[in-house]
Amino acid sequence: MIRHLVIVNPVSGRGAGERSIPRLQEMLGAHGLSFDLERTERPMHAADLAHRGALEGYDVVVAAGGDGTANEVINGLMRAREGGVSRIPALGVLCVGRGNDFAFGVGIPKDLEAGCRGLAGGRRKKIDVGRVVGGLFPEGRYFGNGVGVGFDAVVGFEALKMKRLHGFASYIVAALKTIFLYFKAPLVQLDYDGQSQNLRALMVSIMNGRRMGGGFMMAPSALGDDGLFDLCIAREVSRPRILALIPRFMQGTQGSHPAITAVRAGNVRVTALEGVLPAHADGETLCVDGKVLSLEVHPKQIEVVGADEEGRP
Repeated sequence: MIRHLVIVNPVSGRGAGERSIPRLQEMLGAHGLSFDLERTERPMHAADLAHRGALEGYDVVVAAGGDGTANEVINGLMRAREGGVSRIPALGVLCVGRGNDFAFGVGIPKDLEAGCRGLAGGRRKKIDVGRVVGGLFPEGRYFGNGVGVGFDAVVGFEALKMKRLHGFASYIVAALKTIFLYFKAPLVQLDYDGQSQNLRALMVSIMNGRRMGGGFMMAPSALGDDGLFDLCIAREVSRPRILALIPRFMQGTQGSHPAITAVRAGNVRVTALEGVLPAHADGETLCVDGKVLSLEVHPKQIEVVGADEEGRP
């Protein structure tokens, strides 16, 4: 029988993780799944639990939380691979967090019952994993969905401060607030796959998935298994133009705007020549005043259980 280690972040979704546990246990049991359940107790605990799960021979490690929980589990599984574990567990995701952008990108449903049904179905898909070095992580951190540098990182930081709003609404309000907090773009040197350019970049999103912030389609055509990042590069524009761009990102139509450049690359380096780089990976803070970030894609590193065949929702 396939053994599942279910890692629940109890504070995910402002307590939705803890509240979901009885229902999760009932639904997983109803589908006849063999599982052990662990709650996280501190930052990066999910990574430690996932690493231990790999060492103990679990077949699937399930991240029950949001994007941050999935990110930690990915880091734990990749740590096991680096440590010489020849067969690391597959990754499952059950959505109880705010954004669930990673799950969206690989086609895992947001609905818990549908997610449990997907785990039971056992369909698997190999995906790429990104690695970023810099900021608070000079030793590197893995990510499944994407790294945001600049405006979108500050939006995420502001959304986390909100007490009353949650989900996509918090990101919308945070984006409007950030227009007045972060509109002077740093001068950056952007190097990717042998090419280099200097520009004042309002935002550089390096995507493995397609969406950030619960509803902003940063890379609507991205594939999570093609061995390449999809970059969305936004040049500095005026405040009114930032405001006008927000609906385009919600619809995924920003590519036709003259301030937006989309490229694909397997290796990326972002250097602040003037100013600093606020950045996140899968919603987790990389730095607020970084200077250099280096990223590389690792093709088809992890199997995801429960995603649809095309990696589409």
